[in-house]
Amino acid sequence: MDDAPSLMFAEAASAGDVVDRQLSVNAKAMEDLAAHLRRSDPPFALTIARGSSDHAASFAKILLETRLGIPVVSQSPSLATLYRREQPKLAGALALAISQSGRSPDLIETGRAARGQGALLVAMVNEVDSPLAEEADVVIPLHAGPERSVAATKSFIASLSAIMQLATCWSDDAAARAGMEGMGDVLKQAWRMDWSEALEPVAAVRRLLVLGRGLTWPIAAEAALKFKETAQLHAESFSSAEVAHGPMALVGKGDPVFAFTPCDAAEQGFAERLAGFAERGAQVIAVGSGNIVAPAAIQLPTAVSSDAAVTSIAMIASYYRFAESLARHLGLNPDEPPYLSKVTRTR
Repeated sequence: MDDAPSLMFAEAASAGDVVDRQLSVNAKAMEDLAAHLRRSDPPFALTIARGSSDHAASFAKILLETRLGIPVVSQSPSLATLYRREQPKLAGALALAISQSGRSPDLIETGRAARGQGALLVAMVNEVDSPLAEEADVVIPLHAGPERSVAATKSFIASLSAIMQLATCWSDDAAARAGMEGMGDVLKQAWRMDWSEALEPVAAVRRLLVLGRGLTWPIAAEAALKFKETAQLHAESFSSAEVAHGPMALVGKGDPVFAFTPCDAAEQGFAERLAGFAERGAQVIAVGSGNIVAPAAIQLPTAVSSDAAVTSIAMIASYYRFAESLARHLGLNPDEPPYLSKVTRTR
């Protein structure tokens, strides 16, 4: 490959500016939606998404459940599109559909069915003239701009920031508002983080385990997906709470573990899990604030916010730069992952 910046690099680099613009432009619409949700008090929420957007949906589940006490379930699009079963009764529920293109037939049909069963359909989409947006009761534009890279980056971060803004306005929590207001600057700082120490160790392997917990588990899932898409590595993501139920038996001396350390109540238990891997000789590469202690670990820096959710979002911003660099280091084009396209048409 030549030395010209890839589309993936350019688009991921713009995430801080995207978030600054999004939070400002969407402020009134988000406050209006939050006020409506406080009045209607939905008994639960469901998410509708695929791929990277489904990782954003997992982030929404953790954030809404921990900060608002709203149960969140993932709606299988196949229920409406493949099995042709009537949707469960959803009167009063919030249905959150997340999509960059808004053009995947399964998401459109599932959103339509959820709305038909009485849910309030909120679509977080980058393309506001898309069929999914047309189906929605409320459209929250991601304002990421045209995304030309097949591997979604800035639209994923924009999805996370939109979810953060929704949860913050809905809860009306002052501390969360303070963290949200500085999110763009934190993301710009995150983009400048140097993870080059991990480049050679990861380039030397063909498979690795990617761990997170709580708010960083969706980040780990997204990172594992991008390892597959851009670097053609067999990466599997797990919550550190689940890894002991089988996957841990597959990790031994020299095996790589790429870990996104949570910076909330989950941190201590996560650190203990990483120490266990390190004691067995695994090569632990840990992203975090430096509070964890894992022998022989490579410690990668992260941009830190007063809000754990914002710090988690910053981790994926730093990771995207690393993933793009890794692909190029391996002689791959991060803009042309094999067999993939921008819009996935699943039924």
